[in-house]
Amino acid sequence: MKPFEWSRRGLIAAVFGAAVATGLAAPAVSQTPPGVLIVGQIAEPKSLDPAAVTAVNDFRILVNLYEGLLRYAPGTLEVAPALATDWEVSEDGTEYTFTLREGVTFHDGTPFNADAVKFNFDRMLNEDHPYHDTGPFPLAFFFSAVQSTEVIDDMTVKFTLDAPYAPFLSNLAYPTGLMVSPAAVEASGADFGRNPVGTGPFKFAEWRSNEAVVIEKNPDYWGEPAGTDAVVFRPITDANTRVAEMLAGGIDMMVEVPPTALSEFQGEAFRVVEQAGPHLWFLILNAKEGPFADKLVRQAANYAINKEAIVNDVLEGTADVAAGPIPPAFAWAYDESLDPYPYDPEKARALLAEAGVAEGTEVVFYVTEGGSGMLDPVPMGTAIQADLNAVGLDVKIETYEWNTFLGEVNPGLEGKADMAEMAWMTNDPDTLPFLALRTAAWPDAGFNSGYYSNPEVDALLEQARVATSQDERAELYREMQRIVHDDAPWVFVANWKQNAVTSDKVENFSLEPSFLLMLSDVVKN
Repeated sequence: MKPFEWSRRGLIAAVFGAAVATGLAAPAVSQTPPGVLIVGQIAEPKSLDPAAVTAVNDFRILVNLYEGLLRYAPGTLEVAPALATDWEVSEDGTEYTFTLREGVTFHDGTPFNADAVKFNFDRMLNEDHPYHDTGPFPLAFFFSAVQSTEVIDDMTVKFTLDAPYAPFLSNLAYPTGLMVSPAAVEASGADFGRNPVGTGPFKFAEWRSNEAVVIEKNPDYWGEPAGTDAVVFRPITDANTRVAEMLAGGIDMMVEVPPTALSEFQGEAFRVVEQAGPHLWFLILNAKEGPFADKLVRQAANYAINKEAIVNDVLEGTADVAAGPIPPAFAWAYDESLDPYPYDPEKARALLAEAGVAEGTEVVFYVTEGGSGMLDPVPMGTAIQADLNAVGLDVKIETYEWNTFLGEVNPGLEGKADMAEMAWMTNDPDTLPFLALRTAAWPDAGFNSGYYSNPEVDALLEQARVATSQDERAELYREMQRIVHDDAPWVFVANWKQNAVTSDKVENFSLEPSFLLMLSDVVKN
């Protein structure tokens, strides 16, 4: 009997029965079912509606269920055809016309066509749309330039933008642009996130809260069929437990392996995979109230934290010290003239004194137990706490589970905390600063949870996204980076190289610079 022919409850029972007791001294032979890939996830997904989520942890499931008009070409961040086979851009950069792929159906049997594309974007962007209330749609900012989505004919759709918008194609390839079934949204309403329907190589089977999300091979997929019969995503929030499950054979794959555990997977039974990508781990500082409302104090925090020690000792050399808000993976836009803030506790003390910050001033610090791109958040948080305490602050850590953490941080730190951990993996130099540094991106309009505001930065970001020349965009981004580096709304900590480990029974797996988990080609023996 093939795995996808099992009852869903039986499949999950088999998976959990396969998980060997953790804490073994040596890895056991994998006992997970053949043809079923078991993935150890960092956290429970928040939703399976691609327009409604923000975390890469969730996107890693969604990109296997859904497809967008475009995708990232394997191994790159360059856009390539997906549900659209071709596109044309008007000379003024405000009209994008897409030819759609023929013969594609959603998992519920309804057709993918221009009406479906229009439904998807109108649902996100039009407050009067009858299914706009199935949101919220926190990354609808990606498409804020879209003035209208027009059905030209059944297989042709045109987007009209209110101005040229350089990241538009890249954003269409990002998971926020994945296409959902209009009929399924109409049927499930606000519960669509628990009943997902896309066009991808896998289709949804079951979501058992805090246990597993199961997806199965789509037998009617328009492209090459998936290499496995099913994938089971298990939320295992504790990093040490994920490592133990991987060693014991209870899971076949895990992403974001703790750096201290990498050496445990050097044997023939495992394969460690690494891939550089655009990542930034930083501390959001509350620039609206409390000690970090003063730029001198924000700069002091950047000097006080020994980022080299964090990168070398906590992260075991799997990252580089960050210098600013744009990761160096975007080489064309990155300002190489910026140096990271050096570790200088005496300078930090002097700045705190100049700002009039009293010895023992309390700082509330939000830390997460783990989440997408968060590296080793608790050890990193503890190291940061010690460094800030050493220069005279009194840092109080409050630790939250990932989705709870996002629920505390994303609505803003006002009245709650002075700083919080955060990590972003982005698709374009525009994404992170535009969504998290502009004044107009303060909560609830964006992710500027620390309420940073600088009119010069706002203007530069607005200019960069409408510039038609990449060279012009690059210079605007470099000027923005220099201002933000000096203003220090964040503590710039690390740029990480992502990793994953698989068992020797997993073939054809590779990591992507996008940090997404593309599993269609993977074979599980």
